[in-house]
Amino acid sequence: MGERPCISPPVGRARGPRLTRLLLDTTFLVDADRSGGALDALIDDEDEAAVAAVTVAELRVGVLLSTARYRDGRQAFLDDVLASLPVIDYDSAVATAHADLLAYVRRQGSPRGAHDLMIAATAVAHGRTVVTADSDAFGDLPGVPVRAHR
Repeated sequence: MGERPCISPPVGRARGPRLTRLLLDTTFLVDADRSGGALDALIDDEDEAAVAAVTVAELRVGVLLSTARYRDGRQAFLDDVLASLPVIDYDSAVATAHADLLAYVRRQGSPRGAHDLMIAATAVAHGRTVVTADSDAFGDLPGVPVRAHR
């Protein structure tokens, strides 16, 4: 009593691949932009990818600070990100996770970039794995699963 029954897939239907909920870090997206790779080519069909709102801000700063030679391409990439991926807002759940992570790094004496902590907090609050080219920024944060890219 109190145990949940084991539910099998219906007969004749194979269980599909497991969905991985990903949060794409800015470093991953910058690498994708520089390599010219299409986002859908870099993300498996079984993955449900999103970006944190602060990542949109970081990419937009890249557009605003780029030279005329690169600006249109960076803007096109940002437009592709916004059209292809959901953006997760900084809400009260993210704020709570952010405060917990900020307190943790301060207690540990291992400061982090403010935006990295916001991305990590978004991952924690929404049950996502951070995909990053800078795993050192996230690697030892409690409750933050990380998938290194490169």
